[in-house]
Amino acid sequence: MCGIVGYIGTREKKSLLLDGLKELEYRGYDSAGIALLTQGKISAYKATGKLENLALKTDCVTSEGFGIGIGHTRWATHGKPTEINAHPHWGQHAFVVHNGIIENYREIKDALQKEGIHFLSQTDTEVIVHLFESNITKHADLFSAFEATVEALHGAYAILLITTLAPETIFYAKNAVPLILAKNPKGELFFGSSDAPLIGLATEAVYLEDGEYGALSPKEITLFKNRQARPLQFVSLPQDKAYAQKEGYRFFMEKEIYEQARVISETLMGRISADSIVLDELSPELLEGINTIKICACGTSYHSGLVASYLFERLAKVRANVEIASEFRYKEPLLTPDTLFVVISQSGETADTLEALKIAKAAGLKTLAICNVDNSSIVRLADATLLTRAGIEKGVASTKAFATQVATLWMVALHIGALKGTIDQQTLASEIHTLLRTPNALHVKDGLHEKIHRLSKRYLHGHGFFFIGRDIFYPLALEGALKLKEISYMHAEGYPAGEMKHGPIALADSGLFTIALMPQTLLYEKTKSNVEELSARDATILAISPKPFDLADDFIQTGDHAHPMSEFFEMMLITQLLALEVAVRLGNDVDMPRNLAKSVTVE
Repeated sequence: MCGIVGYIGTREKKSLLLDGLKELEYRGYDSAGIALLTQGKISAYKATGKLENLALKTDCVTSEGFGIGIGHTRWATHGKPTEINAHPHWGQHAFVVHNGIIENYREIKDALQKEGIHFLSQTDTEVIVHLFESNITKHADLFSAFEATVEALHGAYAILLITTLAPETIFYAKNAVPLILAKNPKGELFFGSSDAPLIGLATEAVYLEDGEYGALSPKEITLFKNRQARPLQFVSLPQDKAYAQKEGYRFFMEKEIYEQARVISETLMGRISADSIVLDELSPELLEGINTIKICACGTSYHSGLVASYLFERLAKVRANVEIASEFRYKEPLLTPDTLFVVISQSGETADTLEALKIAKAAGLKTLAICNVDNSSIVRLADATLLTRAGIEKGVASTKAFATQVATLWMVALHIGALKGTIDQQTLASEIHTLLRTPNALHVKDGLHEKIHRLSKRYLHGHGFFFIGRDIFYPLALEGALKLKEISYMHAEGYPAGEMKHGPIALADSGLFTIALMPQTLLYEKTKSNVEELSARDATILAISPKPFDLADDFIQTGDHAHPMSEFFEMMLITQLLALEVAVRLGNDVDMPRNLAKSVTVE
């Protein structure tokens, strides 16, 4: 999500910043901007859309001689992708770029507005620069003012800040979002969100850790954490740009699986208080009079909708049904005005889902979009939107988009349940506690990936896969099967575990690979009985469960969770890694599987 570059030196800064941002396009963005500080003056330029638009806007700009510059590509989270909301943001004399989400920006903004400070944008980022300038009047020096600013921020951030009061310095801070400081023998200094924009320019880098901040200038580099100075530990930069874009992973899909723990944190940020779900995008008017929720989506998004249908009925006590968008379009659906029509799409351009949304709008239904891309067609058309904040997903087979969709829909279910009074405060507190711990369930534990790699060699030949589960683990079985078939090209199906005896069990033999999702918190004994039936017919069993299962040919033990959703996310991670490793062993292009497109914009 988003990209940051920074530079101190004598080179043409505009071109260097634009080239650096170009190397970060893979992270996804919908607007971009740069700020240049030369001869004591700052000039800033911003544009929506592709970097070409920013390049055209700055075509006649030159920035030769000594100076500093910061640049940013923005993926919208707070506020639409407009020039006003694009970075950098500025105050009286300071400019800032920022990746991440400031959870407490509302409180900071309210306090600053009471001081008479005027805000231009809808973003959380703008509070940083105004808070810094406010702090200057309360502290002895600029660094102390910046330090106090960073200490006041709650959330995830990578920050670069420049000011005419310190024309040779970039102030920086990092927490839960990547930021790299780098240099070369010529004395040039750099920042980047990843290695990619630094390769070929810098030779050594410091990979900043969470909670670190400091100031960078030709005279001095300072690094602090908790007000204590820290040593600078430079290491050599890699030289492969493609490798750097993948941040050390073999495939973008692999990188996206691993970053789910961080991305889910961004999905949740600013939306959970101590005892409630805060979804400002959902007005009371949108939910007034709603007795039914109809969810419409395709592919992986359809599976997230199926998960949500269980949560809406269980937690919010509101009827929910799920439609495949390509079927919904042509079935002459019965739509009633007490229905909230929810569409789910990673890209916001999925053709069948967009047409289904148009049908719902024409019928006068209230509509909600769950989407990853602001200003997309679906977002523009829906009455309300919740952005999943997954960042760009380059792997065609969706991973983090699915995870963030499920998390977002879970929050919606809790929000509606709280409004309707169908969920008591104790249960809500328990759900919120589990939500906040979801990133832990998505962390790839030591040895897990290697174990899946080793056992994957058993699953390269056979006549098919059955993924089975019950309740919310049935949609997860569907999604696990879809991931496997997308990238391995092997036949795989997801089934409700209880349906095996109604026909599919006829296929059971040693060449049938069964991936059994066996959570301890939800219908364990029922699922176990179904798996025993398959084992008795010589099916090859891979059991995924916190409880050892003697009849399993392979067993992956999950954590001892107390909530089904924690088990859900951990098992989701395992099925994604299994699909990845089977496909790798088969020699397939994991990121670009045959016959598939990332965004399906035709019927």
